[in-house]
Amino acid sequence: MGAVVEHRILGPEDGELYQPERACGDRFLINSDEWGGRFSLVEHRLPPKVLAAPVHKHTLEDEFSFVLEGSIGARFGDKEVVAGPGDLVFKPRDEWHTFWNAGETPARVLEIISPGGLEELFRWLDQLSEELSPEELEQKAGPYGCSADMEATMALVTRHGLVF
Repeated sequence: MGAVVEHRILGPEDGELYQPERACGDRFLINSDEWGGRFSLVEHRLPPKVLAAPVHKHTLEDEFSFVLEGSIGARFGDKEVVAGPGDLVFKPRDEWHTFWNAGETPARVLEIISPGGLEELFRWLDQLSEELSPEELEQKAGPYGCSADMEATMALVTRHGLVF
């Protein structure tokens, strides 16, 4: 694990940004290796009706999504909720979940991951140039303690008219 970085200010457009046209974009704000692996912070930027990730669960970390702008739909098991600006969505480890932009305007979410490290999977996925098969995704996500449910994902996409 790397050393803790010194004090600094990260501006509203600073950080490492991946923003595809019709997909969830990620702005990497705090990398876990800078903070001894304790946590990471990623801003997700979602165009209208975009699904952020397949229905998935992870066994190694908890995630907390703070909605900055727009409205976010979230699924936990079979339950669905909608969160708006100022809401904090708790996504504990070992729970099937996903989230999407539930509105007609862009949405932004701060994703706090504890402990950190999962942001490296996000970064790897952001840099892909071709679509992965479910088997390839499972193989890459496995070391991160992640599993995806593509059948549940496609049912959610169809039900809400989402882009994935």
